[in-house]
Amino acid sequence: MLRSNAARRILATVSGAVATIFVASFVIFAGLSAAPGDPVSQILGPKATDEARANMREKLGLNDPLLERYWHWLTDALQGNLGTSLTSRQDVSSLIEPRLLTTLLLVVMSSVLIVTIGISLGVFGGVSERGRGVVATLVGLGIAVPSFIAANVLIGVFAVELGWFPTFGSGEGLGDRIWHLTLPSIALSIGYGAYVTQLTSAAVAEEAEKDYVTTAHGRGVPPRVVLRHHTLRNAAMPVLTASGLSVAGLVAGTVLVEQIFAVDGVGALLIRSISSKDYAVVTAVSMIIVVTFVLVTTLIDLVQVALDPRERATD
Repeated sequence: MLRSNAARRILATVSGAVATIFVASFVIFAGLSAAPGDPVSQILGPKATDEARANMREKLGLNDPLLERYWHWLTDALQGNLGTSLTSRQDVSSLIEPRLLTTLLLVVMSSVLIVTIGISLGVFGGVSERGRGVVATLVGLGIAVPSFIAANVLIGVFAVELGWFPTFGSGEGLGDRIWHLTLPSIALSIGYGAYVTQLTSAAVAEEAEKDYVTTAHGRGVPPRVVLRHHTLRNAAMPVLTASGLSVAGLVAGTVLVEQIFAVDGVGALLIRSISSKDYAVVTAVSMIIVVTFVLVTTLIDLVQVALDPRERATD
């Protein structure tokens, strides 16, 4: 049973997440409405008459007040209607759905690399004094190299020179998609993996120097048992937080990587929609990124409450 303060924390966390999503949706909607450029010009072209432009603006509701337009968009979005693309005149959901699966697979593959390699290197750097310098060097390189530079290096070496992987595209079928998304997932995971490695190494090293760990070693407890049952268990909270934040940031990070590798995901769709001033699609994709980030970070907070022994009843 959780204490009342834990219940309040859970309620506050969930309420804050909902409020953040609604505020972010209004900021995105209002910001795009105030952005320079006229979507009507993108639809009708430069040779359209003033009358045709006026009729199109009225049809799209662009003459309505901002709050009224936002309310109509919000109520439709809550019912699953994300609107119609201003350029292709297709339903926004139909544009996003097939690309969302590609982006989701890219995020999953990158998450696996981040968690497995990042935590493994971090634990090695935290418990091994000899390996600490090597891990610190790898972390420095991973943080210093931007994803777009890593992407171009990977393409040049493993796609162009060695020919092991394709240079662009999303592939067809699960196996082919994994093959096409291997290099993008590596490029996307390098920086986040370095972040997880750094925090994991610091957390494990801090726990390894505490008295109860030293005492366990002095009593002859096997090092693996001490590491698993004492060091890692108590270092789990910051490691969980770092891993969760990295996974949450991956969705936004796919935008650039998908563009470089010509992966037809929601990130690439967002870039094309911004260029064509297709604000309906930009709003929908931006909200997917925001909602995903908020949900993941909220889940991290809830897991921390559940794992915190101070939040449990002692009756």
